[in-house]
Order: sequence, then C-alpha cells, then structure tokens
Amino acid sequence: MSPTDTDSWRRFQRGYKVFPSAQLAVDISGINITDDKRLELEASFEAAFRSMAELEAGGIANPDEKRMVGHYWLRNPTLAPNASVRDEIVETLRRVHAFAADVHTHKIQGASGRFQNLLVIGIGGSALGPQLAAHALGHSGSDKLKPYFFDNTDPDGMERILGTIGAQVGQTLVVVISKSGSTKETYNGMVEVRSAYEASGLRFPEHAVAITGKDSKLDRVAVSERWIERFPMWDWVGGRTSETSAVGLLPAALQGFDIDSILRGAAAIDELTRRPSVDENPAALLALAWHIVGSGRGAKDMVILPYKDRLELMSRYLQQLVMESVGKELDLQGRVVNQGIAVYGNKGSTDQHAYIQQLRDGLHNFFVTFIEVLQDRSGTSVWVADETTSGDYLQGFFLGTRTALREKGRESITLTIDEVSPFTLGVLIGLFERAVGLYASLIGVNAYHQPGVEAGKAAAESVIDLQHRLFQFLRAHRGARFTVEELAQNLGGLRHAEILFKLCRRLVRNPSRGIRSDHPLEPFATRYWLEN
Repeated sequence: MSPTDTDSWRRFQRGYKVFPSAQLAVDISGINITDDKRLELEASFEAAFRSMAELEAGGIANPDEKRMVGHYWLRNPTLAPNASVRDEIVETLRRVHAFAADVHTHKIQGASGRFQNLLVIGIGGSALGPQLAAHALGHSGSDKLKPYFFDNTDPDGMERILGTIGAQVGQTLVVVISKSGSTKETYNGMVEVRSAYEASGLRFPEHAVAITGKDSKLDRVAVSERWIERFPMWDWVGGRTSETSAVGLLPAALQGFDIDSILRGAAAIDELTRRPSVDENPAALLALAWHIVGSGRGAKDMVILPYKDRLELMSRYLQQLVMESVGKELDLQGRVVNQGIAVYGNKGSTDQHAYIQQLRDGLHNFFVTFIEVLQDRSGTSVWVADETTSGDYLQGFFLGTRTALREKGRESITLTIDEVSPFTLGVLIGLFERAVGLYASLIGVNAYHQPGVEAGKAAAESVIDLQHRLFQFLRAHRGARFTVEELAQNLGGLRHAEILFKLCRRLVRNPSRGIRSDHPLEPFATRYWLEN
C-alpha cells in the first residue's frame, strides 16, 4: 500500500463513526477537517451544547416569538418542562392510535362506507413530513389508506387529485393541518375539497379531521361543524419539526405505519445527539462539517443524494428544514449576516444521468451528502448479470460517484443506515433536526422563526388586495377600456404597474372572471375592460 493509500485509509478510519443504537454510521472523512479548524470551533460547540440543553429544558429558544421549542419532548415526554405538557403529548399519542384503529376497523366510516383514501391538506412542514413518510414507508398493496396531498393552492393540481379520487370521495378521509387555521394555501384547499363533497351530495364535516392550534380559526370551524375529530398543534412545535407530532404521526398511523417505531428511532438519535462531544455526537459531526466546508457562511450548497428510491423526497424535506431554519438576514444580536445553506438534490443513481456531470466537472460551489442504505430489498434479488444484482449496481454507482467527485476535490459526507424503516426514518429526521439546531448555534442565528416567510405572506395579501381594487375600479367603469399604465395611475401609481400587468394577463386567460383585452400581441399597449 502506497503512502497516499495509507493516508486515505487512515483518514477514512478517523472520519467514519458508527452508532449502533441508531443503526447509523456517519462518515465525514470526505470533508477537509483539520485539527486547527476543530480547535477553532471548540468553544462554539461547548456553547451550542449548553444552548441545546437549555432548549430541551424548556428555555425560550425562539426569542422573537417568546416560545419554547419542544419537538424533542415528543419522543420522550418525560423531558417536558411540566406535567401539563407531558400529559398532553402522551394523551395525543394515545388518541392518534385509537383514532387510526377505529378507521382501520371501520368503526369510523365515510358516507359511502369504509375509508379507502387519505387526503392531507397542508403546506410546508405540514405536508413535506407526511409526504416523506408516505413515500419512504408506503407499500401500495398493504397500506391501510391510499395517501393524497394538497400542498399548494394550484387549482389545476387540486383538480387532478380530486379527479383521481373520483367516485371514492365518500370513502376519503380528509386531514386539514394548519396551526393558525388561516394559512391561505391550506384554507383554499379545504374550500376546494368542501366544494367537491357538496357537488357529490355529501357533507364534508363527516369526512374531516383537523390538526390545529387550540381555538384557532380552523379549530372553531371544526367544533361548530362537528368534524369527526380534532388533534392539537402546539406553539412550541414548528411546522418543519412537526413530523413526530400529530402532524406526521396521524397520517402515518392512518396509512398503517408503525409510528411507535418512528418515535423510537427519533428518541434513539436524540440520546446520541445530546452527547457534549463532537466525535460522539452524530449531529455535531454534521454541524462541524457544514461549518467548515462552508466557512461558517453557507458558502457551498448542500446536495442531498440518497441512493434509494424511497428517500427521493428527503431533499425536499431537508430543503425546508435547513433553509428555513438557518437562512436568516439577522443574527441573534440583530446584526445583518445573511446566513444560510442552499439545499437541493434528487436521488442516485438517477443523477448519474443528470447534474452529476456539473458536480464533477463544473462550478465547485457545493458539497454532497450521500445516504447509503445497506438493505437492497426485503425479498430475494434476481441476477441481472453474472453473480450481480441491481443492488450491486446501485452501490457501484454510489461508490463510483463518490470516488469520481473525490478525485476532483469535491467534498462529501456519507450517512449509512441499515434499511428504510419507520425506525431509521425517525433517526434521519431527528439527526437533521439536531444538526440544524447545533449549526444555528454555531453561526448565531435563531433556527426556530421564519420572518422571511411571513413577509412573503404579507406581500401576497397586498397582491390580493390590489386585485380586489382592480375589480372594483373596472366594475365602476364597466365597458371602458384601460391600459395597464392607466389602471395603475387610478389605483395608486406606477409602482403597481408590473403587478397589475401580471394580474390582468392571468385574469384574461381565465374567461370566467369577466375581464377581456385587445391587442394580445402588443402587451404594453393592450387595453383591459370588464365585460358588460
């Protein structure tokens, strides 16, 4: 073995850590981590471990909103800061189990008989977590209910799903998830589904379950209309960390997944990631690698590459968890820092034939997180070549890609799990939740609020308000024709012109709204009017 080979092997041995209780191995040998860099971060990690301990003890970890952060208590209610919170967690889990059992045994049914489908209406973490679990753990032949999701306010998307459900609408259980009950995407989806039930001559409340905050707008609707059931969303659980609350557990239980095993997996990784030692803490290892590879500034994107189809949605899930948590303009002292880590990905080996080309030969602005799954399948594999299975090729592509990237100086992390199961899904969810929390402490930002998201919601409301004023103006001048500039001057000035241009173009394309136009090939000379 050459000196270079020896160095590489020794480096791998130093960077490869096994955590048997979580069926997990973490390999950071593909990141250039020197002893000097570790030493520079030693004090920061000590502070991060203290902050995490304070968070789990019930401290105000989200100072902007004066909230505790308690998603870790969901996996171990004995850690809850008081008996009331502990009892709520335990009771909610009991009710989730009981409700799912009543649905599976047909004690609770729809207007057309036993429930066969599950339609989850949510946005962000209220959809991404349940979608990840459904895709990772689902089996079309054995799932108790077939899952569908409304995770946007796209009418065509909702129409397609309702068209697929078709005549089984009376056998479809709808779970509406919104902490405040006023989230527009979720509210719009609920209205669309209600309309579909009414069009079929059915009562929507007899098929509906709410997961929401106590006394929220949605909660009040569910109570007044006597929905089938209501489950809580607590203000100390953020949407992106809600998969081990009723938000994720109820859809998973309804599909027939072992939710206790999901919780055990998350609890197992929680135990490991409480260790105040970087080398003994898998989440700290990730946070260390993220900080060093991105110079503590998110200078490189994180590419998620799971080599397993069941984990295809992991990149979307982590995109929200990481980017919404650490993508912040201000640090905890109010200074402008513009922090973040961009996350994207898909799955291997699909990406052998897609963006791997750029990763190896193009712009070096990323690092890869590979996810390796040791179990190929639950049954016996067939030979696709001489003593070679499809799983052999999958691993070959994974190892080959990792080697090809390493040869070009591209850095990577590798996570290895035994299999895709409820337990290991809980492990992965808990691992990244803790890694995000620790990394946020290292860079000094609040991982648990999302002011940019709220700003986007406010801006959307202003657009809707402008559209209302547009219709009011055109109704008052019915039949009269106006250019966008003329409309803008009448509705507050040219600062509105671009938005009005976009509004008018879409409204004309949807004739039922009543707005018409002329000169479609001359966009800025086009005049708009409300039909008589």
